[in-house]
Amino acid sequence: LLPKLTVSAPLPSLALHPTCSMTHLGVQPAFEKIANAMSEQVYVPKANAMSEQVYVPKNWGCCGYAGDRGMLHPELTQSATRAETAELNEHEFAAYISSNRTCEQGMTEATGHTFQNVLQLLERATR
Repeated sequence: LLPKLTVSAPLPSLALHPTCSMTHLGVQPAFEKIANAMSEQVYVPKANAMSEQVYVPKNWGCCGYAGDRGMLHPELTQSATRAETAELNEHEFAAYISSNRTCEQGMTEATGHTFQNVLQLLERATR
């Protein structure tokens, strides 16, 4: 659908939390492509190229929410996201996104930033 959409309200920066299922299905590159389409691009003189303002933490991994487990045992999510949370909280982003509601909830609880669904933000960015 991306070629048929016009991004009229790009976001200055996005932090992405890939999900386990996204990785197992091999669709993480598509997730990043959608995020890049929604982001403002910035010219980087040293690289002589455009750079998207999309960040995938090097320390991302399973959020440990596991359906309802994170609600019942928040220590699972706290432990599973410790490194990713520290990495994300070193920066500030205009939006934090994922693609699974329970992962979004877990990452919101872990980082203190509201994670939204990628499709919700895509809809807002292409109005």
